[in-house]
Amino acid sequence: MFKENNKHLQTSMLESTYWMNPGIRKKLEKSWASVFYEHVFCKIDEKPFAVLYSDTGRPGFPVNISLSLEFIKHMKNYSDDELIDAYYFNYLVNYAVGIRTLGELNLAEKTLYNFRSRIYQHLVKYPDQEDLIFGQFISLTRSFAQEAGISMNEQRMDTTMFMSNIKKAGRLVLAYDVLEKAVKAIPEVNRPQELAKVLEEGFKTDTLYRSKPSENDSRLEKLLAMCLESQNVLEGIPQMHDCDELRILRRFLSEQAYIEAGTGHLKAKENKDIATNSLQSVYDEDATYRKKGTKVQSGYVLEISETCAKDNPFQLITDYKVDKNNKSDVEIIQNRLPKICSNTGCTDLYVDGGFHSEDVVRLGNENHVDIHFTNLNGTEPHKKLPITAYKIDETTNVITKCPKGVTPQHASVKNGQTVAHFPLEACSNCELRDQCHNKLQKRDSVVRINLKSVETARQRERVKSAKKENTSKRAAIEGTNSALKRGHGLEKLLVRGKNRCTAVAGYKVIAQNIRRFTKFMLGGYRKAYPKPQCSGILVPICG
Repeated sequence: MFKENNKHLQTSMLESTYWMNPGIRKKLEKSWASVFYEHVFCKIDEKPFAVLYSDTGRPGFPVNISLSLEFIKHMKNYSDDELIDAYYFNYLVNYAVGIRTLGELNLAEKTLYNFRSRIYQHLVKYPDQEDLIFGQFISLTRSFAQEAGISMNEQRMDTTMFMSNIKKAGRLVLAYDVLEKAVKAIPEVNRPQELAKVLEEGFKTDTLYRSKPSENDSRLEKLLAMCLESQNVLEGIPQMHDCDELRILRRFLSEQAYIEAGTGHLKAKENKDIATNSLQSVYDEDATYRKKGTKVQSGYVLEISETCAKDNPFQLITDYKVDKNNKSDVEIIQNRLPKICSNTGCTDLYVDGGFHSEDVVRLGNENHVDIHFTNLNGTEPHKKLPITAYKIDETTNVITKCPKGVTPQHASVKNGQTVAHFPLEACSNCELRDQCHNKLQKRDSVVRINLKSVETARQRERVKSAKKENTSKRAAIEGTNSALKRGHGLEKLLVRGKNRCTAVAGYKVIAQNIRRFTKFMLGGYRKAYPKPQCSGILVPICG
């Protein structure tokens, strides 16, 4: 049963703070625990979590304490055992979650797991609703920004790939894992002798590690054939028709193999024919495959946005989203930009070239956001004159002059192109003719330029003119990615599945904001004084 926890607002004569030395009490009031209690614990809205509990029974463990402990776990990089010990015996942790007397409220390990399970089940049951952790993230972020005077108008965005708790495995190992899981699901009385060998000691070692690399293809097809046999056996058992093992088998075989025409034999697909959203692990069906630059990974992608105004004393993460890692940056920004604007009032967004597309620029205009790119995808055309060498009206897109300053005889915009006709004699003798976009005709010379190319060329010019500032404002988000991944465990999470990864990533992002805010409230992030400018006057040094 759900019940709001307001007990921390009532004082008691048994509180440990009443018996503390004044000096120790003063240190406590200036610690991270005091900041956490006032600006995190007391700001948690428990009401949205009522849907996780029944209407009957005795009250459950307080939601605000459960949430706060999750934040502290990821702030301090605690394991569950360390977190529980800290809750029992660390007075700072107790003070942070509104408990003033050690041992006042018991916490069982199962209580932590049950709360996490409720969060996960809610994400599974209501995938289209905003998850409860994200709601607390937005609420806390707005509170931090107001308290610290953080402007959210200017923000930067980036994505980073991470793994769930799965191993990096090739097709051969994946085939074995699928096969083993399926064979274990077959009742022993229905298990053929050939398939029973899969569970024997030594089968895995002999199949995966004691064969020559040149035999990989034949070993893969052998495992695929055994997978098909397992599928046929499971389909012949009525009570197994809805089991997860059969569903995974069907998916795996459809993605990894095909029936050869003519022979009817099961053949393995070529690596290049395997889709990026194919099964990556039998234990994590949501994970996908992506190659980004030189990095190859199976798992997920995390999008984060954070403030970047120079006058801010520190920067806050303002948005996050976990998705399958085969989604492009363009898809991600199209999905998140309207929500970022709605939640934070962003007006300027700094991103790299991977986010660029015409649709993204259009979406930014619709949401009244100026999107600043550090570069653009693709290579800049160099065989011809740059389109910006032509004088083109910004409003009408009509060409008014060529690169040599010649005015067209007539010009217009039609069929998605800007078209200009120039005198034949002016173009036939021009020194730039071989580089120009013109085409000589019988009566004149015509220039046709696609309007999309015009807009891209203008965008490239804007990027070039502001490249230094855009790069400077966007670059620091790489440090945030690094802090989350290498400093606080995002590189490889200890959970599996998109929903669980979403919840844990949310805790880590919130913890990162809490760390930054706490440092600020305790006197960190002092603004550096500007360096004195040299006046150019040399002052003699007296001996």
